[in-house]
Amino acid sequence: METSKQIAPPVYPTGLTRAILVGTAIVCALLELIDTTVVNVSLSEISGNIGASTSEIAWVVTSYSVANVIIIPLSAMLSALFGRKLYFTASVAIFTLASLMCGFSTDLWTLVFWRFVQGMGGGGLLSTSQSIIFGAFPPEKQATGTAIFGLGVILGPTFGPVMGGLITDNLSWHWVFFINLPIGIIAAILAWKFVPDLTGAEKPEKMDWWGILFLVIGLGCLQYILEEGAMHDWFESAEITVFAIFSALGIIAFVWRELMIDYPAVNLRLYKSYNLKIGNVLNMIVGTAITGSVFIFPLFAQTSLGWTATQTGAFMIPGSLMTAFSMPVVAGFLKKGVSPKALMIFGALMMSGFLFWLSFASPDANSDFFFVPFLMRGVGAAFMMSPVIGLSVAGLTGRDLAQAAGLSNMLRQLGGAVGIAFINIFLNNSTMQVRSILRTNISEFNAMSTDQMAGLTQTLKSIGYSADEAYTGALQLMASSVTKQQAIVAYCQGFFTLGFAVLFCVPLILLLKTPKGGSIQADSGH
Repeated sequence: METSKQIAPPVYPTGLTRAILVGTAIVCALLELIDTTVVNVSLSEISGNIGASTSEIAWVVTSYSVANVIIIPLSAMLSALFGRKLYFTASVAIFTLASLMCGFSTDLWTLVFWRFVQGMGGGGLLSTSQSIIFGAFPPEKQATGTAIFGLGVILGPTFGPVMGGLITDNLSWHWVFFINLPIGIIAAILAWKFVPDLTGAEKPEKMDWWGILFLVIGLGCLQYILEEGAMHDWFESAEITVFAIFSALGIIAFVWRELMIDYPAVNLRLYKSYNLKIGNVLNMIVGTAITGSVFIFPLFAQTSLGWTATQTGAFMIPGSLMTAFSMPVVAGFLKKGVSPKALMIFGALMMSGFLFWLSFASPDANSDFFFVPFLMRGVGAAFMMSPVIGLSVAGLTGRDLAQAAGLSNMLRQLGGAVGIAFINIFLNNSTMQVRSILRTNISEFNAMSTDQMAGLTQTLKSIGYSADEAYTGALQLMASSVTKQQAIVAYCQGFFTLGFAVLFCVPLILLLKTPKGGSIQADSGH
């Protein structure tokens, strides 16, 4: 009878080696996260340049997101199959090559194809970067690894639109993709030289092809629904309904398959850990709130307040820098044994405070009104995100760590897509309701509206309009005023609702199990 193999204790890199390894991993994670949003502000220029309609150009974003959400949970299995060094380096190379081909694309569907390939490569970077960063630090220094990765998670989606706007305004949309080339080439070289393979990771004896197929169908269809649902009027569309059925069947079949076999593509048995379950729910809510707020504020500032895209993006930078400054502070608190629950609750209160503050915006609001709440958002995101990321993979090592990282990142990505879909639905419904209410106040029986109408008519007459032209112009000005007011009220209600969604995290945080010593750890589940 063979004796079981002794598992060697993990060896952690130190000094310059660790700095290069962690630096390479975080740069790769940033590349992936920035490219999730970097093209958003360039879509109008791209559509005009390649002759695509508004609905067609959305596939440039959707194809990347669908590829991302499929590959992220499979990254651990692919790392074990090919070796983490080879898989990570290949992911960087694929992402870089696809970026080059995206920049050279001259028609829509070529661009969509290469964006999908770019998303496949990028999906392999995010979770693998997290496991690389966490694996570079011993358990007593995990807070540092958490802070470094959390920084990328927060900064990537925020800086993406800013970079996209600056590049598009000053160069051309092609450089949104070409900018990745020198970074990707250097990152691939460093990854091959410094990224270690997983200790004790064995190649899967069999490939779970059915599990992979069910995952592709379930998550791919779900991501498509979340990305495209608003454009197709949700379940009023037969196409969305069919995708929803396939998504539900695919996810159910995937879960059943992964729990029934001994060689799953994605190890769902990790959810035996109580804290891992709660942590991933929090991950999804945080993804919803952060992505939802990043999505809704630029729309609000540009459509209701008249800000430019560049002005909006530049305004969001100080809040992101506040996150960067706060992450090391959070890491310091965690090292000193401060309760992660207390830090997360503080972060949730700061995030919700930011959103509630925005809900009181008026048509006259300027950048001064928003400056302090955006700093609050930066601090709150750091205090909330960093412990949640650590919680999602705490106590896990090797392949389990890689699997847990994939699951938590997948749920955060889906949370972001859910946040955008929810905000779109909410804004559409809220706008219609608010417009209906506002229009009832504009009639010949309302003294305020008749006085305003008379004043506008008189003003137009005084600058040379005829009586009929002045009356028609006054009606148009009143309609424009109603449109602006309804948008502002709807956005403010959206901010308020997102604020309550963040507050919902507080009871979930209180449900977490904190062992003696104050640090949150994941159960082994055995």
